[in-house]
Amino acid sequence: MATRNRGRGGRRRKLPMVQRVGAYAVIIRAGAGAEPEILLSRLSEKVTPEERWTLPGGGIDHGEDPRDAVVREVYEEAGVPVEVGVEARVYSVHQAKAWRLGRRVNSHAIRIVYDGWVPHDAPEPQTMEVDGSTAEAAWLPLAAVVSGEIPTSPLVTDALEVHKPARMQRLAAYAFITRAADDAILLTRISPLGYHSGSWTLPGGGVDFGEQPRDALVREVVEECGLTCEVGALIDVHDVNITGTAPSGRHEEFHGVHLIFAATVPDGAEPRVVEVGGTTDAVRWVTRPELETLPLLDVVEAALAAEKSESDAE
Repeated sequence: MATRNRGRGGRRRKLPMVQRVGAYAVIIRAGAGAEPEILLSRLSEKVTPEERWTLPGGGIDHGEDPRDAVVREVYEEAGVPVEVGVEARVYSVHQAKAWRLGRRVNSHAIRIVYDGWVPHDAPEPQTMEVDGSTAEAAWLPLAAVVSGEIPTSPLVTDALEVHKPARMQRLAAYAFITRAADDAILLTRISPLGYHSGSWTLPGGGVDFGEQPRDALVREVVEECGLTCEVGALIDVHDVNITGTAPSGRHEEFHGVHLIFAATVPDGAEPRVVEVGGTTDAVRWVTRPELETLPLLDVVEAALAAEKSESDAE
C-alpha cells in the first residue's frame, strides 16, 4: 500500500518518493604492535544535532562510477587519497516516513560499500568541503567503534559485521649470507613503507609470477644490497601469518611463505641499498653479538636455527 499522509480537507496524499544511491568505504589501518584504527566522518549539525560518525562516502552523481564517487567523497570529507577495491557489499534501507531536507518523504537508500585504503604517508584527515554534511574526519580506535563507545550510524555497524581483511599470500626467497672474516651476517632493515618497520631481516623478497626462486633471490640481493650473490642449498622453509597494514596501505591478513637459501658474495664485498623508495632503508654486516641488540624478524631466527641444526648434525 502506498504511503500517505493527510493533506487539506483531511484527504490523504502520497509522500514524495526519494531514492538515493551512495558509495562508501571501510578504511582500516593497523601497524605492527598498534591498535587498529578506522577512518570515519562525523555528520554535521545540519544532518543531526547528535554526535554521530559514519563511513566516508556519499551520493553518486548521475553517470559517475561508484568507485570514482568514493575517491571523490573521501577526499572531500577527509582530504586523503584513497584506493578502492573491486568487490562491494550492497545495503538497502527503506524508510516510509523519513525527514529529508526539511520535508517528510518516502525514502529508499541504496548504499554500496567497498574496502578502501590510504597510503602510509597520507596527511592527517582534514575536511575539504565547506558547509557540507561532514563536520570532521578522523582515525578512531576500531575497538571503541565496535563496542559502541563511539556513536556511529547503522551503516558502520552493518559494514563491520561482515568486513574481513583482504587475504594475501606471498612466496619470497631470502639469503643467509655470512662473512668468513668475522662470521658476520648480512642483514637489511625494513623501511617505514614496510610492515615491521625498523626491524632487521635477511636480504630477499617476493618471487614474481613465473620467476624461478633462485633468480628472484639474485635480483632482490642486487636491489637491496648492491651485491651479486651465488645461491646455494635451500636450508629451511619458514612461514608467517599476520594481520596488519600492507606497504600499499591496505588492511590485510598476510601469509608469507619464505624459502631460505644459503648464499655467498665475493670476499670484501660492502653492501649498499640500491633501490630508492622501497621497503629497505639500510643494509650492513651484523656480528653475532650484535644480533641480540637488534629487533629481528622471525625469518632470521629460523635461519639461525637451521644453521645450528645443520652444525649439530655434522
